[in-house]
Amino acid sequence: MAFFIHADIDAFFASVEQLDHPEYRGKPVIVGGLPGDRRSVVSTASYEARVYGVHSAMPIVQAVKLCPHGIYLRGSMARYREKSGEVMAVFAAFSPEVQQLSVDEAFLDITGTEKLFGPPRELAYKLKAAVREKTGLTVSAGLASNKYLAKIISGMSKPDGLFMVEAGGEEAFMCSQPVTKIWGAGAKTQEELKKHGFKSCADLHRLSPAMLASIFGNSFGEFLYRAVRGQAASAFDGERGTKSMSAERTFPYDLFDEFEIETQLFNICSELMFRLLHSPYQSRTITIKIRYGEDFSTVGARETFQTAPAAFNELYDRLLALFRRKYETGRGVRLLGAGLSGLEEREALRQGDLFGEESEKERRLEKSILAINDKFPNAVQRGRNWLGEK
Repeated sequence: MAFFIHADIDAFFASVEQLDHPEYRGKPVIVGGLPGDRRSVVSTASYEARVYGVHSAMPIVQAVKLCPHGIYLRGSMARYREKSGEVMAVFAAFSPEVQQLSVDEAFLDITGTEKLFGPPRELAYKLKAAVREKTGLTVSAGLASNKYLAKIISGMSKPDGLFMVEAGGEEAFMCSQPVTKIWGAGAKTQEELKKHGFKSCADLHRLSPAMLASIFGNSFGEFLYRAVRGQAASAFDGERGTKSMSAERTFPYDLFDEFEIETQLFNICSELMFRLLHSPYQSRTITIKIRYGEDFSTVGARETFQTAPAAFNELYDRLLALFRRKYETGRGVRLLGAGLSGLEEREALRQGDLFGEESEKERRLEKSILAINDKFPNAVQRGRNWLGEK
């Protein structure tokens, strides 16, 4: 049985600041800008700040009104990436398959690791404890039989929480949720759902695939049919057959601050990585799009590499380097976009192997053992009947 964890570092930027500055602990910390910055937004707010209604993407001006006594910081992307690397290293010790979605979240495929770490729930608790011990940070985790559901539930017991949907309970769980919990159904789709009177996933569950397609189109109708049943789903099936995927943000004001621009590029990169991982494609060509605020002129650039990016950090580094080469320093950015073009089918998985499932378990087990022994020499050794035990 397959099991996946979606792990999300709690209030990441703010938590790093509280870790580095003990005097900030227990106090409302807001990362993104300083009081008086009329064109900055909140990147991350500590849980102490969220009590006052402060949240990410909120203008700093509004945050100051809600929480005037908060600790306001611009932040350090270099430091956050350093701590992110520490957390991802812990993840790699528990799973041979870690897919980093952004600086503060990742999927872990823990299928076949039971003999090393115990049942999935036990592994998840060990993972959380290891992150806290080795990095000083906490993560919230969602544990389910597919990545889509794991992503949805990881935020349901924050901070420092663990939420699990047992195998076989996926459909019942999703039917108990409001439509706002459907990952991949954005603001426009939520408006469409509301217009048609759909409030819960159970409302959508009653509709046939044909009816959903007639309302939302074939691709998104199929996605909703699978999503409300808790099945592995991609919100971006509509891009199948195309040669590119992209994401962009238009800002209500011009961005000049380097930290804020990098944060927005992080968010765009995260969206692209999520879509890429949920597609059958890979790409060696990245593109960047910049629109300046004073005259709304738009510039773009692209670069093709020898290899496709295999992880979030690799994709982000490429996008950031391309942005810096193209950006005219000092000009305000009103729109920022990035994309992947020339999409190619990933190499098909080998099929037809009579012992394919056991071979895959063996491969996962070997990679897990190597990862652990690399950190703790001879900590784990295999017996001759490892896979033959009953």
